[in-house]
Amino acid sequence: MNRDQLEGKRDELVARLKQEWAELTDDEIRLAEGNVDELKAKIQQKYGETREAVSEKFNRIVEGVKNNDAA
Repeated sequence: MNRDQLEGKRDELVARLKQEWAELTDDEIRLAEGNVDELKAKIQQKYGETREAVSEKFNRIVEGVKNNDAA
């Protein structure tokens, strides 16, 4: 996978995260890049969801983006 493809996947992931949690800002996502736990904590804080619920949704979204490779 080349750099352009990776950036495309990143953009797709960000878009899907924002669809699920619309109150997330670009800055919050950008500041948490590379630290998934920090991003999950921010989502948990903003939405009052349990850590498990956030992790489950987050992982489902990531898997959806990954599985899009095969399509």
